[in-house]
Amino acid sequence: MILLAYITLIFTAIQFLVALVNLITEISLPESENESANLVSVLIPARNEENNISNILNDLIYQTYQNIEVIVFNDQSEDKTAEIVDEFARRDSRIKLLNSEGLPDGWFGKNYACHSLAKHAQGEYLLFLDADVRIKNNILGNAVSFSKKHDIRLVSIFPKQIIKTFGERITVPNMNYILVSLLPLILVRKLKYPSMAAANGQFMFFRADIYHTSEPHRLMKNNKVEDIHIARLFKKMRFKVACLLGDETIRCRMYSGFWDSVNGFSKNVIAFFGNSYFLAVLFWFITTFGILAVIFGLPEEFLIVYLLMYFLTRIFVSLASQQNIFYNLVYFILLQFSLGLFIYKAFINQYFRKLRWKGRIIE
Repeated sequence: MILLAYITLIFTAIQFLVALVNLITEISLPESENESANLVSVLIPARNEENNISNILNDLIYQTYQNIEVIVFNDQSEDKTAEIVDEFARRDSRIKLLNSEGLPDGWFGKNYACHSLAKHAQGEYLLFLDADVRIKNNILGNAVSFSKKHDIRLVSIFPKQIIKTFGERITVPNMNYILVSLLPLILVRKLKYPSMAAANGQFMFFRADIYHTSEPHRLMKNNKVEDIHIARLFKKMRFKVACLLGDETIRCRMYSGFWDSVNGFSKNVIAFFGNSYFLAVLFWFITTFGILAVIFGLPEEFLIVYLLMYFLTRIFVSLASQQNIFYNLVYFILLQFSLGLFIYKAFINQYFRKLRWKGRIIE
């Protein structure tokens, strides 16, 4: 019991320090006043996105950075996605629609969509952007400048999360809690180790020459967490990668309720732990029940230190992620419950049940 208590204290101290580092270092895309003539190809895979596609296309039209082309891949949508994109294309010649001819064997839908989009892109930079993301101001120009300044081949951003319902409040913050308390984001850019890599497929900004040479989506064609694996691949190839957190210039409402969040996060939660169910369960166990070892195994003053570090970590993560501190503290027990549910459902999906996502089976 005493050993487990000390392990809990040490691990909580590490989380505290990592979250603090992420709070005080540059983890958001910095503003840039430099204008650039580089063409950016904005590539949007879209499957049944009639409720979102108009928003992101409008956001792109009114971006400060105007030297863009926008290509939307209609991935066999069964709604009005294609018709909406066609209407935008008639009004703005920079927007194009690419229709899928079917999903080849051995490919996941999004990976094939991204690979197909890249083959039609003309830009010097490629931005893969999910249809449910919202952007504004000069985020494209900022990405170009940041990539050039630091010679970065892949810039990925975790958008600021739009959280509306109770079900989202007790699920969605878990993603940032894991990321911001375990990975010093500044080291993703500074160190070459593949283990120091993370990425989010909602915003993946590549130098086009590097992308076309390496064809990462083809290499990851049947990988359901291709974003993280692409970041690790680039690190292995000695390419610089940056992983950042979003602010008001890039936002997203990923899921619309509790079970939607559980199903969504169960697809990729294990990837945050190097695809190890053991490490995922260990993380959940220590952050959920470690307090009991501290209570029963150590003097009272250690409990005070533990609680201080634990709740300061959640505050630091909330501040860095621009999330509501009050909700993240009040619902911390429910957040731990939902994290355990993510891991459990990921295990069930992996070994006992096929996961269905956007009308397709993901094996």
